[in-house]
Amino acid sequence: MAIQRVGVVGCGLMGAGIAQVSAQSGFPTVVREVSTELVDKGIKSIEKNLARLLDKGVITGAAKSEIRGRLIGTTSLQDLKDCDVIIEAIIEQLPAKRELFTALDGICPASTVFASNTSSLTITEIAASTRRPQRFVGLHFFNPVPVMKLVEVVKTIATDPEVYEEMVAFGAKLGKTPVRANDRGGFIVNRLLVPYLLDSIRALEESVGSVLDIDNSMKLGCGYPMGPFTLLDFVGLDTTLYISQIMFDEFKEKRFAAPPLLKRMVLAGWLGKKSGRGFYDYADPANPKPMQL
Repeated sequence: MAIQRVGVVGCGLMGAGIAQVSAQSGFPTVVREVSTELVDKGIKSIEKNLARLLDKGVITGAAKSEIRGRLIGTTSLQDLKDCDVIIEAIIEQLPAKRELFTALDGICPASTVFASNTSSLTITEIAASTRRPQRFVGLHFFNPVPVMKLVEVVKTIATDPEVYEEMVAFGAKLGKTPVRANDRGGFIVNRLLVPYLLDSIRALEESVGSVLDIDNSMKLGCGYPMGPFTLLDFVGLDTTLYISQIMFDEFKEKRFAAPPLLKRMVLAGWLGKKSGRGFYDYADPANPKPMQL
């Protein structure tokens, strides 16, 4: 099996990034959204990214035109029927993903490989909505996709070994470093990252240190590029809460349980950078101020 044509469902932040790296890597890429407005918005964001690469001298004008020429936007799932692999990057809700893949299962030939970009849901449970669990994997990219070099390639107990190896190779062809992961809650990165983030909140609740002191401790003491609260605000507190709830549901371990402060902040609408307030106040985005919590 050789991947020639790529399909991406969802042209938001993650989907547009996946479509961009696919086209940059030489693959004709069809990206689908539910409306023309969302397709246009996603394609324009890709064009802006390519323009920045051109300005920086990373790509030439000719290369920019070639990459854009490999991208096709659509609102029809039928336009994905000739794709060799289809990567889903839609809302992080199991019913929506299962509905999508059930529809694609009836459209695409048996040879098409399905992949989900989910960060927390069980690949096996999504794949069960199709008649091809043996040709189903997780391809978990990281934000921003064109910049971050990692992709988790996730296999289930039903994934065909040859299909899995082809998807690992495909991840490398996209310019990423693929890591092999089994279908366990959180895969590798979130399995390790989420407890660390939640424990940082518990440390704050227990007055171990302030927001700024804990952030600086992990940056300067452990060499992390950003502290846990800066990262939480970047990821989104609602996203972190959602992932922690899924992981706690699977493992029933305290380290995955959301601290009360995280729940209260989400209920108050303090979601991080996207809402203007989280563990930091972003009234002045260039100079965020740590909150007194």
